[in-house]
Amino acid sequence: MLLSQSDRKKIYEHLFAKGVTTTRTGFNMKPHPEIEGVKNLYVIKALQSLASKGLVKEQFAWRHNYFYLNDEGTAYLREYLGRDEEV
Repeated sequence: MLLSQSDRKKIYEHLFAKGVTTTRTGFNMKPHPEIEGVKNLYVIKALQSLASKGLVKEQFAWRHNYFYLNDEGTAYLREYLGRDEEV
């Protein structure tokens, strides 16, 4: 799935800031409740991509997906977003 770079950056910044992102399983849900201007489907697919690379841990419970950032994911997002080691 093709995502715009601005949407991907918003998703990654939210995940980096919070450490965990929750999505509802419904693909027809238009906007994501926590990330403004980004469709829920885009958030699900971007985070599933990170999960397939082993950068986040995915857990499913009651129609919700939880994506937890691990140490490798933190290092990847820090490099992708251009953050310093202190952040």
